Amino acid sequence: MSETVNQRPSEFLDEFILIEDEPVRKGEEGMPVNSRLEQLRAAVVVTREAVRAASITALELAAESAHFMGVVSTGGELLNPFENIEAAVWEEEEVPDQMLQAAYDYCEELTKREAANFYHSFKYLPNDQRRAICAYYAFCRRADDIADGDYVDIFPGTQGANDPEAIDYRRKLEELAAAKPVIERTEFEDKLAQLFFFRKKLSTAYNCVSSTDPIFLALKDVVTRYEVPREYMDDLISGMEDDLYTNRYQTFEELYSYCYRVASTVGLVCIGIYGLECTAAEREFAEAWGIAMQLTNILRDVQEDAARDRIYLPLEDLERYGITEEDIMSGEKLLEHPGWKPFVEEYSQRVASYRDKGFKLLPLIPKQSRYSPAAMMAFYSSILRRIVKTGGDVFTERVKLSKAEKLTLAAGVYLRHRFFSF
Repeated sequence: MSETVNQRPSEFLDEFILIEDEPVRKGEEGMPVNSRLEQLRAAVVVTREAVRAASITALELAAESAHFMGVVSTGGELLNPFENIEAAVWEEEEVPDQMLQAAYDYCEELTKREAANFYHSFKYLPNDQRRAICAYYAFCRRADDIADGDYVDIFPGTQGANDPEAIDYRRKLEELAAAKPVIERTEFEDKLAQLFFFRKKLSTAYNCVSSTDPIFLALKDVVTRYEVPREYMDDLISGMEDDLYTNRYQTFEELYSYCYRVASTVGLVCIGIYGLECTAAEREFAEAWGIAMQLTNILRDVQEDAARDRIYLPLEDLERYGITEEDIMSGEKLLEHPGWKPFVEEYSQRVASYRDKGFKLLPLIPKQSRYSPAAMMAFYSSILRRIVKTGGDVFTERVKLSKAEKLTLAAGVYLRHRFFSF
């Protein structure tokens, strides 16, 4: 088997840290971010030199195993088809097609299980696009599961939170971010280490080695086929890291930068898979699409987030309506606050402005791929309308569409965007 060999701590980091600190903007309306922090994150990489070959290469073992392993167990559990491989990367550049297809199968099955609504919109895409979107969704899902759930990601041959590289990365990140964890310290160190090694896996999608993780094996094929910039992928992981030491946003501009990372980058990746040329206008519309969806999620999940001591709504905007942090934490009592309904109305108008800009993307997408984003936009628009109609009641019950409502809405969207022109 192969095992990882750690590089000297900070060796891969120090040379990337800039002497001058030039602001970097994430998103058209977001706040400038620390360029040194961006350099630190972009420097995370794993190379062939970081592994040591043993008597049998990971590729040979996987090529043999992939013939016998599926992605669903007899009991119905999702299985990693390469779970018996203890190496972090393949030694050779070539990956057998049966391995690649097994990796895609894993991503598609994960998407079906974790995001039935999204998968419903994906399944009408052309086969290659559907498989690519599922691989990308699996990447996003796992990053979120690490940061906000109890999923434990594995990078063979490392020491987790006690790994020297992970410790060095954490030290530099905390220094540059100038922020303290908003979760318990041990949990913070564990999750940040997992995200650090998650970035290492991501780096294999952009260099001459391949990860033994099926998600990143499929993702490598996706970024090659569709020329996906690594910056978009890194930014999403950065958004997950931000959640570990940020649980309040003072201004909308601060929130916008976060939304750009965790949602707009998704739209920017997807438009390339959908077949667009990614012009300036297309990127602008895709960015707005992501912002609208994330802002809708934030409003819908106010109570759930407050239970975890998180307030994503901009405090500056809440203050203008006399709403305090304590009011947000009060749950259903917030409905009695005289400022809540007008705040929701103003906030929803802002969301609608981004949504309408996102709608401009749809006529630009090839007709055979248009249904997927159109359905997602329609679902989120309906959720937003429902929140406004109830005066901002996101407390009595979770705002969602019934199965019948989804089917009716999806049918109308399908007919319009698959068979009729704008």
